[in-house]
Amino acid sequence: MAAFKDLLVVLDTSRSCATRLDVATALAVRFGAHLTGLYTSPPPQVPAMIESQLTPELVELQMRTLSEATARVQELFKRRGEGPGFTSEWRAREGEAGEIATLHARYADVTIVGQVDPESDELGATSDLPERVVLGAGRPVLVVPYAGTFKTVGQRVLVAWNAGREATRAVNDALPLLEGASKVTVLVVNPRPGLHGHGEIPGSDIALHLARHGVPAEASALKSDDVEIGALLLSQAADLDADLIVMGAYGHSRLRELVLGGASREILRSMTVPVLMSH
Repeated sequence: MAAFKDLLVVLDTSRSCATRLDVATALAVRFGAHLTGLYTSPPPQVPAMIESQLTPELVELQMRTLSEATARVQELFKRRGEGPGFTSEWRAREGEAGEIATLHARYADVTIVGQVDPESDELGATSDLPERVVLGAGRPVLVVPYAGTFKTVGQRVLVAWNAGREATRAVNDALPLLEGASKVTVLVVNPRPGLHGHGEIPGSDIALHLARHGVPAEASALKSDDVEIGALLLSQAADLDADLIVMGAYGHSRLRELVLGGASREILRSMTVPVLMSH
């Protein structure tokens, strides 16, 4: 059985960080993995209009604020990110969070990040961090919603299948989780017939491939012309009581999805369960 042995969790000062860390810790215990907690401290910000008025006292205050934030996150990792059954490591870096997280993600089997909370006042928040890591790391990324708690991840899985490269990679990347699932539903939305589509029975080919890995997979297909695919996936996840969605990310160009919308953006904006994405 394949396994995740090197996990990275991206930490921050948000309210949802503890929940994300709990998800990462549970995965580390499950696979007997090494868990690295990465916190990026933003560099001191000095607006140009007050740069000339900057005093040593203001500089010291800002540096102390950043240092205290780092210490709080490190203490959280020490309390909730360490334990028996796995090893752990703390890393603190200074710089731009998206760039640093993407670099470190390239040396992990899977990276756990948080969904962006539009109402967050998080220190040094990066508004598109999940997208940047997914698109830049070349590794699978598990995105954890900012709302809710998640006692299980990967027991009841919904696989979004479109027979494309990104979806193929996501299924392969998720195998360590899928092999331990109790139920896996492979969902094809608006299936296309024919050799270059989804086959005679949509989703059956990939379900059979998963079955050969011991994955309890079943294929399902839905036709929907008036519901966005992202919204449909979330609705199906709720109906199936899924605790994980597996999907390829940005099958179209990111610019096209920004202009026209797309499943990846809708999921990242409205997700209700953790989502494992690959690009």
